[in-house]
Amino acid sequence: MSVVTRFPPSPTGYLHVGSARTALFNWLYARCNGGKFILRIEDTDRARSSQEAVDVILAGMEWLGLDYDEGPYFQTQRFDRYAEVTEGLLKQGKAYRCYCSRERLDNLRAEQMANKVKPRYDGHCRDRTSPSTAAESPVIRFKTPIAGAIQVDDKVHGLITTSNGELDDLVIARSDGTPTYHLTVVVDDIDMGITHVIRGDDHINNTPRQLHILEALGAPRPVYAHVPMINGTDGKKLSKRHGAISVLEFREQGFLPDALLNYLARLGWAHGDQEIFSREELTAAFGFDGLNKSAATFDWDKLQWLNQQYIQQCPMAELVERSRQHFDELEINLDNGPPVEVALEAQRTRAKTLVEVAEQSKMFYGEYALDAAAAKKHLRPVVGPALRAIRDKFAGIAKWEGDSLKLIVEQTAEEFDFKMGKVAQPLRVAVTGAAASPSIDITLELIGKSATLARLDSALVYIDERNAGG
Repeated sequence: MSVVTRFPPSPTGYLHVGSARTALFNWLYARCNGGKFILRIEDTDRARSSQEAVDVILAGMEWLGLDYDEGPYFQTQRFDRYAEVTEGLLKQGKAYRCYCSRERLDNLRAEQMANKVKPRYDGHCRDRTSPSTAAESPVIRFKTPIAGAIQVDDKVHGLITTSNGELDDLVIARSDGTPTYHLTVVVDDIDMGITHVIRGDDHINNTPRQLHILEALGAPRPVYAHVPMINGTDGKKLSKRHGAISVLEFREQGFLPDALLNYLARLGWAHGDQEIFSREELTAAFGFDGLNKSAATFDWDKLQWLNQQYIQQCPMAELVERSRQHFDELEINLDNGPPVEVALEAQRTRAKTLVEVAEQSKMFYGEYALDAAAAKKHLRPVVGPALRAIRDKFAGIAKWEGDSLKLIVEQTAEEFDFKMGKVAQPLRVAVTGAAASPSIDITLELIGKSATLARLDSALVYIDERNAGG
């Protein structure tokens, strides 16, 4: 059997991390089995669906590199097919028209809740043999088997048994003729040849209903695997305050797509003690055996650590390409400094995100401002003479190279009987404006001679004014 999986997002909002992980698991399972991965847009909720949301979903999938073999299919383009299936179920006596008014259904629900009974349709129209004279258009309900139970052998949760008596006759077509979720999902899965349904375990309760429709249509069952939900660190369902943001927002915050995919794969799935996977390793290792039943916890610190590892290992050409938007957003003129590859190489071991890479590189491209706290701590009058001596030696140097510059700093520190750090750190603050940067030799070389001298002059003025003020 050739494996066929699907990812069926609803375009009523952005593509968040929970949906992205579902897409990833389906993509991985198809790829590791040489199968097919289908993208299906479930847009039957026309009031809440939007083209903007569709565009965000497609852009998110593209950024993550989750390529699909077929699609995107749109359910709103398949209404004729759903109507055909619904009519067939009616003719076979497996569905019926329900003429119950909204008032009757509301009263029924209120009565059941007052009696502490699970709210459900009571089958009032199930055996009706003639049309109603009511003006209200009927909905169409599926005839759920009354006796017995239905079972599914879930690849994550094991055997799940549901008594048919717990299920009511669900609506499969609304009064305006539009199909409902349970019908469209089943028909699409049949028509598209879906063999494996991998989705969040919030869908477990939907499975028995869909299996009944599937069996009524005489179709084989797919394999089901319901993966655990993702919670915040407080144990509650992931929300915007935890990080349930659009996948594309991770791009804006400077995360690499492979780092995010690696992190999402490890939320609810394990392969020994391995934490860092290439895309190829994920594809080779993924399987149902590694899926956990318990909910996963979204941890921003862990994601940032993982992203840092990927930044360090990322091919330079890719790092340059993915970093450019962040330099642009900070309005950093890359023509006013060293080649961007050189700056990125200097910063890649020090930053957790590409935004940090760009922010920390501003010093190399003409942006300079003394941090008040750093200046107060390090630019003290006692270090002024040493910095002035370094400035004069820098001015006379013919070739601006890191090794030579570092040697000057070391020799000057020795001349003034300072430890290297007692001179290098004030020098760092003087030329970068901040207390942190790459090693002093790399920092000086990348800032360049003219900018270094100008910034040292500015720092020396600060020290002189501080000294004069007592």
